[in-house]
Amino acid sequence: MTLDQLIALDAIVATGTFRAAADRLNKAQSAVSHQIRKLEDELGFTLLSRDAYRPSLTSEGEVFYRETARVLEQVRSLKSVAAGLRSEQEAMISIAITSTMALEPVLDLLGTIKQIYPATNIHVASEMMGGPLARLMAGDADMIFAGLQDVPIDEVETLPFGAITIRPVASAGFEAAQKPGVLSRLEMQRYTQVVVSGTGGKDFDQSRDVLSGGQRWTVSDFEAKKSIIKAGLGWGGMPEHLIQDDLASGALVPLRVDGFPPRHTEIFAIRRRDKHMGKVMSAIWTSIETDEMPIDAPQST
Repeated sequence: MTLDQLIALDAIVATGTFRAAADRLNKAQSAVSHQIRKLEDELGFTLLSRDAYRPSLTSEGEVFYRETARVLEQVRSLKSVAAGLRSEQEAMISIAITSTMALEPVLDLLGTIKQIYPATNIHVASEMMGGPLARLMAGDADMIFAGLQDVPIDEVETLPFGAITIRPVASAGFEAAQKPGVLSRLEMQRYTQVVVSGTGGKDFDQSRDVLSGGQRWTVSDFEAKKSIIKAGLGWGGMPEHLIQDDLASGALVPLRVDGFPPRHTEIFAIRRRDKHMGKVMSAIWTSIETDEMPIDAPQST
């Protein structure tokens, strides 16, 4: 059994045909078929049924493939570690963060990393909605901190990093805030909803919690959104960490809107599988994975 044989099996399952797998692996179709036949001969059972146009896993093949996927994931992880160990300290790393999360946990981590690797420049960008994902997939960010909406899971690695809550609010004097009970969507269409525009472009548009048919005021960031809401000019969802003091003082109050409950989102550190990590990125990733700050990295001179 060889790694190439396992990779060939994975390619066939992923693409659906021997021909497509051969194209993906840059090999002749006959070579891929030969690898699978040799693997089946060694195992003593058939992995793929060839009765139809598209090969399908046999019952034994399904069990074997599940383990194959785990092995290949471990191999990819091992290659990434090796790449980081042999790489030089990066000149710059770029990180994009969703604007809905607090910056402090990320900045605490990056501050420690910067002390260990002072020669590496760190670029941090706060992006709206699908902006972090757009930066990652375009190759403009080495890592992002965001939710998993629309994220191509097969193409990335993820580590849990925290959670956020978006809560519908209005100023205490806002007309809708003074009405008891749950407010209907029809009723809320009378009031201006303040929304933040995304920075992900049309391919990564993640606008959520937007009331259809209602009046709308679009702004570029959450600070502007909060100012407009506090001024009594509209209502909208705000990350809780940005409005804790305003809720405590009563300047803002929660709204109960039908179909717009407080939204809880898990935040992940996300990076592309096909991009090798250098020393600094490896240190950041390991710190998140182990919840421990690196202490033995070499100091730059």
